[in-house]
Amino acid sequence: MVEEFRLHLQIRRVENGQYLATSDDLPGLVAQGRTVAETVEIARDAARKLIESYREHGDLLPKGLHAMDAETVELDVPVGVSSDESAGRLFRPTGSSQIAAAGVRV
Repeated sequence: MVEEFRLHLQIRRVENGQYLATSDDLPGLVAQGRTVAETVEIARDAARKLIESYREHGDLLPKGLHAMDAETVELDVPVGVSSDESAGRLFRPTGSSQIAAAGVRV
């Protein structure tokens, strides 16, 4: 069984154009990525490792970190979409109303 925790992240763009995530809920958490989505993914992995370390050493988890106990969870997630024009051509319908490669009707 996997235990899930609620973690609030602060993500800001830094001087090099990348994104930096920190959390008041989990001191020591720092994650950096090229996109918000990548930064969230890296932050989740770092948080998992920090929580495992707390437990392995017998330390109490930080007070701001809470186990998820809700049946329904609402959250906003970043979704990266390529702005490369060639990627868009793969799914652009031609003369037909079907995209055969994807099996999608538009």
